[in-house]
Amino acid sequence: MTVRIWFRFFITLLVIGALSTVITSFFVQSHAYEPYLDPFNTWEIFGALLWYAGYGLVYSVIAQMGFFAYLTLHQFGKGFFGYFWKHAQIIMIGFVLFELIYLRYTRADDPDSLFPYIVVALVLFLYGLAVAYVKAMETHRRAFLPAIFFMVVVTTIEWVPALRTDDAEWIILMVVPLLACNTYQLLKLHRIVGFNNPEDTQSESNESKSNHQKSNQKNSQK
Repeated sequence: MTVRIWFRFFITLLVIGALSTVITSFFVQSHAYEPYLDPFNTWEIFGALLWYAGYGLVYSVIAQMGFFAYLTLHQFGKGFFGYFWKHAQIIMIGFVLFELIYLRYTRADDPDSLFPYIVVALVLFLYGLAVAYVKAMETHRRAFLPAIFFMVVVTTIEWVPALRTDDAEWIILMVVPLLACNTYQLLKLHRIVGFNNPEDTQSESNESKSNHQKSNQKNSQK
């Protein structure tokens, strides 16, 4: 990855983080804009947009730090655990989901029901499955488990500051840009480094050989 490509990658993620946070704020913290709508105050609304965009930039940087930390951890894990690295990832995914459900519930000041905590963990896991499926389809099926690990475990670690507040608005406001940035990073990296799906490459190779054989047969018939 050259400096120019990395810089473009970095700026794109900043834009994704800022836009996703601003858009999310319209839904989860609309009350922050209401005082400036009647009467309409352009500068105050613009200031609120900048405020949320600033949060989005911070969330984007956190996501990028988490992604590059994950790349280092993944290589270390493969070298240290070897074959058992995939088992270690499964255990950590299970532990993080348990943390998101039961441990958050027991640490809450006044928990009403366990159901909201289950929904949060389930949505994150299902979204991670969907992204991992796309990643595996575009690269290799071995990428499926590491992709789930990144989308669930690493995203949750990045999400900790909002989770500690136990405030639904801030939890949603932070997780949306984190997921947007992490999804982009995960699905963009193999395109940047020029990775091709081995199965697609093999298919193209077989098709090329078949066409070459057909061409030779036609030439021999002539």
